[in-house]
Amino acid sequence: MKYRTLGKTGFEVSEISLGTWQVGGKWGSKFNHPLADSIIREAIDHGVNFIDTADVYSDGESEKAVGRAVRESGANVHVATKCGRQINPHVNKGYTPEVLRGYVEDSLRRLGTDCIDLIQLHCPPTEVYYRPEIFGEFEKLKQEGKILNLGVSVEKVEEAVKAAEFDNVTTVQIIYNIFRQRPREKFFAMARENNIGLIIRVPLASGLLSGKFRPDTRFAPGDHRFFNRSGMFFDKGETFAGVPYETGLRAVERLKQVFPENTSLAHVALQWILISKEVSCIIPGASSPDQVRSNLDAMAFTGFTDQQLKAISAIYEEDVKPLVHHLW
Repeated sequence: MKYRTLGKTGFEVSEISLGTWQVGGKWGSKFNHPLADSIIREAIDHGVNFIDTADVYSDGESEKAVGRAVRESGANVHVATKCGRQINPHVNKGYTPEVLRGYVEDSLRRLGTDCIDLIQLHCPPTEVYYRPEIFGEFEKLKQEGKILNLGVSVEKVEEAVKAAEFDNVTTVQIIYNIFRQRPREKFFAMARENNIGLIIRVPLASGLLSGKFRPDTRFAPGDHRFFNRSGMFFDKGETFAGVPYETGLRAVERLKQVFPENTSLAHVALQWILISKEVSCIIPGASSPDQVRSNLDAMAFTGFTDQQLKAISAIYEEDVKPLVHHLW
């Protein structure tokens, strides 16, 4: 495992870390604590030392599983969680210092800790980024010893830019992958200049970039890849990185032609992200220990030729960019 510095936090974190949206099993299924424990322990045993969760993942069960597994492992693992998405309706006026403080207290209890390494605002409405009192409340929580660091998880590049104006924002979690390249163009340099740690989510475009999906692939009704393709329940950019499914499949077929037969496209996608030195870590999800190992096997990928990198850029420019670049 290789490690990079997570911005102003000073944490040295594993390049490929772990996101826990579906750590208790498949999307839409009942949370499976023994399975979650096995996934998290597999990651820790292979050098992963940064785990991202959220209070809304499986109604808090993910936080409980992460906290328990980290405590039992005895390893030095940095835990990040998120708050705000419980607000219903999820609108600007629902965000108050009192409400967010309550969420932090709840997360502390579920994680079984006295202090959270990194708390992140969980994709709040854009208006929240213009309210200093919200960011000020987390400074108070830091002074009280309940959190070490504040970060934000964003949908849009413009939200990342605004968040970086607050001195106590140490990290930005953002979607960035072969099908979502605008963050590098518009924000990565600013992140470097402000020592903001970049946490990359949805690195495989909800599995599209694994190369394993087909036109007839079926997803369970509880899977966001089934019910959220048009953004019916949350930002459609969280599902397949906002790329229309059929378009993504065609682009993936082109990507497969760029690399030798039997090359893992998932490994290509993960290593492509790590080319950018501004990136601190990637947080691919996993619904089994095997998926954890598969993600980590990307570390063995031998690198890209100039021709391959140019081909990836061409596929993005021709097939994907006109549909998504301007949206996020």
